[in-house]
Amino acid sequence: MKEITIDGISDVTEKPEHEQPPNWRRYFSFSTDHKVIGIQYLVTSFLFFLVGGIFAMVIRGELMTPESDLVDRTIYNGMFTMHGTIMLFLWTFPSLVGLANYLVPIMIGARDMAFPRLNAAAFWMVPVVGVLMIASFFVPGGPAQSGWWAYPPVSIQNPTGNLINGQVLWILAVAISGVSSIMGAVNFVTTIVRMRAPGMTFFRMPAFVWTVFAAQIIQLFGLPALTAGAVMLLFDITMGTGFFNPANGGNPVLFQHFFWFYSHPAVYVIILPIFGIFSEIFPVYSRKPLFGYKVVVISSMLIAGVSGLVWVHHMYASGTPPWMRMIFMLSTMCVSVPTGIKVFAWVATIWGGKIRLNTPMLFALGGLIMFVFAGITGIMLSAVPVDIHVNNTYFVVGHFHYVLYGTVTMGMYAAIYHWFPKMTGKMYYEGLGQLHFWLSFIGTNLNFLPMHPLGLQGMLRRVSSYAPEYEFWNLVASLGAFLLGMSTLPFILNIVSSWIQGKEAPANPWRAIGLEWMISSPPDVENFEEIPIIIAEPYGYGKSEPLTSNDPNGHHAEVPEPVN
Repeated sequence: MKEITIDGISDVTEKPEHEQPPNWRRYFSFSTDHKVIGIQYLVTSFLFFLVGGIFAMVIRGELMTPESDLVDRTIYNGMFTMHGTIMLFLWTFPSLVGLANYLVPIMIGARDMAFPRLNAAAFWMVPVVGVLMIASFFVPGGPAQSGWWAYPPVSIQNPTGNLINGQVLWILAVAISGVSSIMGAVNFVTTIVRMRAPGMTFFRMPAFVWTVFAAQIIQLFGLPALTAGAVMLLFDITMGTGFFNPANGGNPVLFQHFFWFYSHPAVYVIILPIFGIFSEIFPVYSRKPLFGYKVVVISSMLIAGVSGLVWVHHMYASGTPPWMRMIFMLSTMCVSVPTGIKVFAWVATIWGGKIRLNTPMLFALGGLIMFVFAGITGIMLSAVPVDIHVNNTYFVVGHFHYVLYGTVTMGMYAAIYHWFPKMTGKMYYEGLGQLHFWLSFIGTNLNFLPMHPLGLQGMLRRVSSYAPEYEFWNLVASLGAFLLGMSTLPFILNIVSSWIQGKEAPANPWRAIGLEWMISSPPDVENFEEIPIIIAEPYGYGKSEPLTSNDPNGHHAEVPEPVN
């Protein structure tokens, strides 16, 4: 045990001991190693991603024709509820938590997370959430049919009278997911504040760590509202309370405030780590420092702050008074300022660089392009007149999916490919990676771009049948969805085959700068033989000074071209 001082804070750290089975069996154990937990999160969430994708393709199969002729309407309602919920609570959140679990301790020079057992417990709640969620679709009482937002009075209807039905299990799963995420947020914030290596000041932390920090602060102040709302809704259904039930004197609009107070900031919880991924990848594959590093990381905290002041823009059509609409329209538009700062910084980083279009760079560039488009439509939706006009239409669905798939999932793919050699010690197959990118990029745009003209023409979302004049764009969107589903096949083939029999990866195949690339691939159980002492800012491409005192030969010096 030794004592170190970080920014004047005395902290006692102890080298953790991880007892775990060897080889693949450790991924099925209650491991407290943050790297094992990170991969557990990533693999588990991807399996649920496949399940959510199957639901999506059935939905798009139904919407290929105007008539409701593929599945029963009750099943259809249950499917779009399950699709949205699985993709949010079992794919995007857990996958990003998994990536952060793996990288954050290494990036700040720590041996593990602050609370390893709490970390493991938070992960093992995710399979429980998944089992409850899937079970809610098959119970005799019928599946949850109220969408992933679960607005009352629709969500408090219990036609069967059964205490255990799909809606009850669904809400229980959401509440448990909230508890798991709160536990994770406490762990991340504590780790980043208290366990940085000597010399790792806040403005020497990588941008990815900053974005995780900002996202988890949002979790801490916003997620208790959603969790409390879910528990209150569960009481309304099972115990007959009247929090949100108008028949018992409740107020259903109050649930919308509970829900959106967190669920709009949740978009930033998801998107901020993706911004961090972009900030890590663009310098590596452009061979340039991140432009405006300090401004970029400060903008992450500005986004976190403003995110708590925008939730009512989802409620323009819920009887919101005009003065409140104006306030939240302006606050929503303000989010574009720190976000725009990031976009300009990334473009400036890429501009004039020695760009290498490897698979991670392609996915990052594709995600950036689609995020800019999503941002434009987001500014449109922040304006009251436009939002009222397209409220509850496919225009909103198209915007949302450009954020959640076009940006978040593409960014996650970029991260997986970029850090795959570090996690596994193997190189992926570049040809399969590029095939995966082009199928994903084309499929994403074919799937979600047609939703915008559909929404402007007035097609409502959450319907299984529609007027014939909407058929053409729905057909294009469905074909894009099937292509998007097919795009996962080369990814699965690539990752599985590379992990089993891929080429051995060097410690730093991309010649990248950062603590995670200064250790072996995959890292040792305790990450570092000796805790590094940080003496420089990150992203020093083209500079001669070293990153740490452990690296006297100049880790920041210009280095040979990365391997393919």
